[in-house]
Amino acid sequence: MKVAYDKAAMPNSQSLAQPLWNFSFLQLLDFLTTVAFLVNGVGEANPVVRAMMLWAPNPLVGLALVKVAAVMLALVCWRAGRFQVVDRMNLFFALVVTWNLTALIMATARG
Repeated sequence: MKVAYDKAAMPNSQSLAQPLWNFSFLQLLDFLTTVAFLVNGVGEANPVVRAMMLWAPNPLVGLALVKVAAVMLALVCWRAGRFQVVDRMNLFFALVVTWNLTALIMATARG
């Protein structure tokens, strides 16, 4: 379902860009928490990311390529006026990063 936006109620372009910055930052945090998992011997759970990490010359390069592709996808959604999609992706990755950090803390506390 496409939501119609009232032009008068639309925020300025700078505030519209904020979700993209948030998404980029969340991708960086997800990258870093994934690296922390890898350093601690935990494998990647996402099969697409895992395949890219195996395909690339270096797992970190594969992971970085996935993150760059995710940011590009968010940019495409934003430019197409699909602001709600970017907001939902931000919520999803905020939950992913929270889960990753919680799992790392729990693993560290146990061991």
